[in-house]
Amino acid sequence: MANAKLGDTVVLHYTGRLDDGSVFDSSEQREPLRVTLGETGLIPGFEEAVIGMEPGDSKTAKIPAESAYGPRRDDMVVEFNRGELPAQFDPSVGQQVQLRTQSGQPIPARVIDVNDDAVKLDANHPLAGEALTFDIRLVELVAEA
Repeated sequence: MANAKLGDTVVLHYTGRLDDGSVFDSSEQREPLRVTLGETGLIPGFEEAVIGMEPGDSKTAKIPAESAYGPRRDDMVVEFNRGELPAQFDPSVGQQVQLRTQSGQPIPARVIDVNDDAVKLDANHPLAGEALTFDIRLVELVAEA
């Protein structure tokens, strides 16, 4: 059997857990994930874990934050005075919003604090700073035509 390598398209199931054991994502109750290694936006540690697997293999991979969504960055938390925001914007904690860089690129963020004077937004990925554990099962290596 062939081992998965960069450039291969793989079909796999996974379950992702945090250090406290809580599941943050799983493909087990839906279609398996189909990706091309090296060409998709997989987190580096996940992709590294899949490389070398054969169809039918299962493994558990613990991925440090640096190889997942990176460390949590304080500079990704910004506060805006209410007067700087559009009057029709009625923020609530947990709300997802989009910021824009100076070049116009969108950056997803979520509202983490609201008061009469200011709104605080966090543009860190929700899993930034977290070590992640994945149970991975390689279902298929897809033969390219």
